[in-house]
Amino acid sequence: MAYLQITLQVDPAHRAAAAGVYEQYKQPFLDSVPGAISKELLVRDDDVQVLHGFRTTADASAYLTSELFTRDVVGGLSPLLKADPDVRLYDTV
Repeated sequence: MAYLQITLQVDPAHRAAAAGVYEQYKQPFLDSVPGAISKELLVRDDDVQVLHGFRTTADASAYLTSELFTRDVVGGLSPLLKADPDVRLYDTV
């Protein structure tokens, strides 16, 4: 299993809008992205994280270049971000 963690710097005033983007694309992600297993929204005082579960790191890497991610998710989140997202990929042992 692999995890894709994306940390977003979002002002508290825009967090509801960011959560809306998450909700809008959660089910399409789970239904259509090859190898997708889970997607969770983690809200902290300092930032917002989205944790994606995949079968393999190759599946996670492919998602980062998919139209769903590059056009839909990034397009919806870009106006809400204070900085570039921190994207990390983890493989389980």
